[in-house]
Amino acid sequence: VIGVVIGKTDVRSFPDRKNIGTERYTFSFTIRDSPTYFINVQSWGREEYIKSLSESFRVGDCVTIENPLIQSKEAEREEKFNPATPSGYKLLLSENHSVVKTSSCYDTDTRLLSLLHLPVRDPQDYYSLGDIVANGQSLHGRVLNLLAAVMAVSQ
Repeated sequence: VIGVVIGKTDVRSFPDRKNIGTERYTFSFTIRDSPTYFINVQSWGREEYIKSLSESFRVGDCVTIENPLIQSKEAEREEKFNPATPSGYKLLLSENHSVVKTSSCYDTDTRLLSLLHLPVRDPQDYYSLGDIVANGQSLHGRVLNLLAAVMAVSQ
């Protein structure tokens, strides 16, 4: 699979239930290869492997993923912690079987660069800040999608 990285989480660790006293490490990222399709990728493993893999690329880089495990996602659980994707699947990376290679999008396919700037949600699935101000009480407790632009950055 070849795509541009459009999102990435930080490395996290969790107690390993099988090996008490040790930790497992994970991070995930989202890749896109067309305006319509993008998929979440998750990796679990030893600290050295996960940290090294996470540091090997950043958002905006093109990656080639070889030998991932394809797994059905549990939509309700998965989308709590990862972006909602149009696919019913996710990719899992294995330290022993999977390979992630980075390359310049210019070398791979310049069309991938334009995918960085496309929203991942349906254009009709956003609230404006004005809508939220006007209807704040009726929206209380709901999860909302916002599409906003940064107008200024200062200290």
